[in-house]
Amino acid sequence: MNLNLYIERVLFNSDFNDTSYIRDIPVIRKLIDKKELNFNKPVTFIVGENGTGKSTLLEAIAIRAGFNAEGGSRNFNFSTKATESTLHQYVKVSRKRRESDGFFLRAESFYNVATQVDDLNLNLDGYGGRSLHHQSHGESFMALVQNRFRGNGLYILDEPEAALSPLRQMTLLAEFNRLVKNNSQFIIATHSPILLAYPNSDIFELTDDDIKITEYKKTEHYTLTKRFLDNPEKMLKYLFDE
Repeated sequence: MNLNLYIERVLFNSDFNDTSYIRDIPVIRKLIDKKELNFNKPVTFIVGENGTGKSTLLEAIAIRAGFNAEGGSRNFNFSTKATESTLHQYVKVSRKRRESDGFFLRAESFYNVATQVDDLNLNLDGYGGRSLHHQSHGESFMALVQNRFRGNGLYILDEPEAALSPLRQMTLLAEFNRLVKNNSQFIIATHSPILLAYPNSDIFELTDDDIKITEYKKTEHYTLTKRFLDNPEKMLKYLFDE
């Protein structure tokens, strides 16, 4: 048994009759047709251009796994504004076993999670010893991962690099490794070529009409970043049409 896997697949209901915006996301229709998405590695990345549906997919998985739509642990049950899609109504998760820890971290609503930690008067030892609001955005992200993520857990992260410098992203890679060694599973939506370098991971790349596993150095995130860093002057000249 792979002790890192808690969710082994996500199943999609073929009776999909949603009339909201998600019916217009091609990859969602593709997933409905495929009927399932399988997880085989302790770390799975979901990548794609803005609008391809990666955050929508990740949100649906998190909700069906029992997490609050805006983020937090399973003990968080708040709603600042109901903006989640209805996709979770058409999916279910197939589990191998039950994790003992877990967290849904999404960059766009992390402020609301930090406020909830204060409002619930939670023990701040699990959040770096002080209010997340009294730390910088990047510091609070890392404090959460380094202190609250205890291992033997399922961690679903939506663009965790949003608040992190390149150095802190490398630190986050080390935290991934620490937690994977402690029987944890990560499912992560990201744009970061640094995070995508995590070894022995699966990368699901979403395009306009498909979702497939791809190699790290074949992702657009890697190739575009490398092309820019190899010759920024040339890329800038091209971008500025000069």
